[in-house]
Amino acid sequence: MHAPTAPIAPVPSGSSFRHGFAATFRLEIAEAFRARWFAIYAAVFFVLVGLLLVFGLTESRVLGFTGLSRTLVTYIQLTMAIVPIFILITTVRSLAGDREAGVFEYVLGLPVGIGAWYFGRFFGRYVLAASPVIAALGAAVVYGVVRGVSVPWVELGFDVGLLMAMIFVFVGLGFLISALTRSVDTAQTIAFLVWLALVLALDLVLLGALIRGRLAIEGVVAIAMLNPLQVFRTGSMLLFDPQLVLLGPTAFTVFDIFGRVGFMIWAFAYPIVLGTASALGGWLIFRRGDLP
Repeated sequence: MHAPTAPIAPVPSGSSFRHGFAATFRLEIAEAFRARWFAIYAAVFFVLVGLLLVFGLTESRVLGFTGLSRTLVTYIQLTMAIVPIFILITTVRSLAGDREAGVFEYVLGLPVGIGAWYFGRFFGRYVLAASPVIAALGAAVVYGVVRGVSVPWVELGFDVGLLMAMIFVFVGLGFLISALTRSVDTAQTIAFLVWLALVLALDLVLLGALIRGRLAIEGVVAIAMLNPLQVFRTGSMLLFDPQLVLLGPTAFTVFDIFGRVGFMIWAFAYPIVLGTASALGGWLIFRRGDLP
């Protein structure tokens, strides 16, 4: 008779999720380093910062901005134009690309939970999207410190937080779109249309139509503040323009609805909540549609 063997203790679900999450996260990072899109994405922001510094924006005085403030303001406005569309177009390929390539059967056969795989890819893509943007900004700060230029540390900290929040919401939207679509072409088309709608809603078509329809200015501002791009833009302006002079009379309505401190809280909380809801919505759709 053989001696009875001790039963094998099951691996705790929490531990299994952590190991699967870490493995997927590392794989996502490793694949990006081998991909051309990430190299181009990172190069864009370092070249932008280099051009801003070469043209002497750290020493210029424009609309009262001096030192590194002018570089920060310009860099923030450029990232608002580049980051959302770049993130959406590249992120929507995450799930739609695997689905179109027919590799889900292989993925589901791996000893990694589907939840760990999904969120490992999500946070891996988030780190990949945020790291070049923040690293390029850090290079500008190092340059300013070496040159003895004044660095607005408080505004810099808020800018980094706003950038992280904006990137988070668009990575979440990208995963939601990717979970909803069945092909890369469809996903990228929807991503472009979402980005176009958000850009048009900044100050042009949508707001003009709302005002022409005699909607109260408070209603117009409330709707505008549901646009993550508008929230990011106004929040970044508020850091260097406490009275929001550039917004004109609309600034009084913004302050009446939110207040300065309240709006800064909204500028951080709303993108994070929207990005989290989008990511979780994508997870639920993905789980129902692709699991047996």
